Amino acid sequence: MTIKQAKEYIKGTVNLYLKKDEFGEYRIPVVRQRPIFLLGAPGVGKTAVMEQIAQELGIALVSYSMTHHTRQSALGLPFIEEKEYEGKSYRVSEYTMSEIIASIYDVMRESGIKEGILFLDEINCVSETLAPSMLQFLQYKVFGKHKVPEGWVIVTAGNPPEYNKSVREFDVVTMDRLKVLDVEAEYSVWKEYAQEQGIHNVITSYLELKKEHFYRIETTVKGRSYVTARGWEDLSQILYLYEEEGLAADEALIGQYLRNDRIVKEFAAYYDLYNKYKKNYHVEDILAGKVPEDTIIRAKAAAFDERLSLLSMLMDKVLGEIRERMENADYLNALMPLLKAIKNAAGNTSASASANGTINTTTNGTANTMANETVNAVAALLEKQIEAKRKWMDSLQMANALSDEERRKHKRVIRFLERARKEVHMGDMGEGEKAFLQIKKMFDAQVGEMKADVAETKEKLHALFVFTKEAFGEENEMLILVTELTVNTDSARFIGMFGCEDYQKYNGQLRLSGRQEDLRQEIEKLEL
Repeated sequence: MTIKQAKEYIKGTVNLYLKKDEFGEYRIPVVRQRPIFLLGAPGVGKTAVMEQIAQELGIALVSYSMTHHTRQSALGLPFIEEKEYEGKSYRVSEYTMSEIIASIYDVMRESGIKEGILFLDEINCVSETLAPSMLQFLQYKVFGKHKVPEGWVIVTAGNPPEYNKSVREFDVVTMDRLKVLDVEAEYSVWKEYAQEQGIHNVITSYLELKKEHFYRIETTVKGRSYVTARGWEDLSQILYLYEEEGLAADEALIGQYLRNDRIVKEFAAYYDLYNKYKKNYHVEDILAGKVPEDTIIRAKAAAFDERLSLLSMLMDKVLGEIRERMENADYLNALMPLLKAIKNAAGNTSASASANGTINTTTNGTANTMANETVNAVAALLEKQIEAKRKWMDSLQMANALSDEERRKHKRVIRFLERARKEVHMGDMGEGEKAFLQIKKMFDAQVGEMKADVAETKEKLHALFVFTKEAFGEENEMLILVTELTVNTDSARFIGMFGCEDYQKYNGQLRLSGRQEDLRQEIEKLEL
């Protein structure tokens, strides 16, 4: 199965394992909760998938690589304890708590999250001395004398023997304790992940032409040769930084991430060509709707790989902006309930002071005192919101259940609240309601900026459709454009929220949205 299918299967299994009856007992007893074993080639994204599952389910994640553990660190250290049996004293061997089990309790204490996933990677690479204890762990969820806490689902992972010389093949007795999922690398699945993570467009456009280069492990005269999904993702990050610093990315750099000489040479050549296209076609001018006639002529005459590269560059620019717009919209939506709470607090405090006859008093000193009290109440609420948001983020961070996207969003929320608190303390705002109006003014300014940014992005999206039609017509390239906008989560949300007449037009002409219904009708005709 693909890593995407494995993710959904694991997610469903975790939900079932954590399901309780009316008495609060787990429907599937812990002893019957078979650990899941992800068996797949290195670099396919096993660890990343576990992080996504924990974040989506809102549970904790404790992750360990078993290759780093000795018998003592996994099971605990022995010590001597005095015990009494039938009136006689004995010295008995006991064990300290396993580092792994202790980490689970640490996470529960620090985050307040009591359920989660214990993910043990490279479980079939454990040391000779630790191997006998793994069978007991897989069956009884016990390391040494300490059990994995209830509510924690065990997921393990490992590589097949052909990829790792350190692998110990599990016997039938051990495998019979596991739910085994064989995972294979597949580019179409990784492409969805790549779009969400903002993988460099030069990589995805190259792999569109060379899908067979996405994942490869070979044995050559020089030894092992390999290219993995992890390698492409890490290469993406370094390429962004090199471009920011104006540094040249050559074969030496690329070869540090892709360990296959032929693929390194081909990708390096494509990267140079990609940058040439980027310069010659003036991407910014195209998206500004200022396309020279010679650019249209050249695009029409271009070979398919050049067309695809150009279209990918244009889409990458627009999709990058769309991602930023949607992150901004999500951030502003996250602020709304906080601002409503501030408004209510400001209004209630001012109303209370007015009811007491103090705000309208002729004594300026008394009026100023009550005005300060209402402003202080707003400032106190802002402080409370900031502290609550930070505490919430820290708890999810400790539990490894906070995605990068959520982290960025809530950091922006905290930054806004801190700025609002500063404005409240520094400004001469009088009543609490005036303090809220100042905060609302800050919020409205950001909403106005977002609307202007959205309008600009919509214009670029329109220019992209116009250029695609003029340069390539309404066939393959237009189909690619509409399909990418459909399957990309951010662009689908953007179009749904803000609209796009060009998309609706060509989506209707190409009948993408209706193909599923057409297929259903064809099946009914066949009476299957």
